[in-house]
Amino acid sequence: MAAALLQHHALGRVAVRSAGSEPADRVNPAAAQALAEWGLDITAEIPSALSTGDVEAADVVITMGCGDTCPVFPGKRYLDWPLEDPAGQGVEAVRPIRDEIDRLVRGLLAGLLDAPGPR
Repeated sequence: MAAALLQHHALGRVAVRSAGSEPADRVNPAAAQALAEWGLDITAEIPSALSTGDVEAADVVITMGCGDTCPVFPGKRYLDWPLEDPAGQGVEAVRPIRDEIDRLVRGLLAGLLDAPGPR
């Protein structure tokens, strides 16, 4: 959800990669439904594993409680977003998670676009 929301709000101004430390075999249907309510379609996305290359290429790494399973590199900016896991939940429970992710994404984007340097 975070990648889709960041891509949507960034309008091509930042590059977004999405990966997980333990990716599911498919996109969470309730997350897809919650985003579809806002006109965003993630049904074609394929969850992928986080690689060291993903982290090495990133300016900012957003974690969501992955702990020791996420690679950590000195000099990278890390933000941990303590969000409830939407796995196994219905759309009613996922909507507040989507809304919180949207709030965090908007704040991140504002900081990235206001910051000097490459994006």
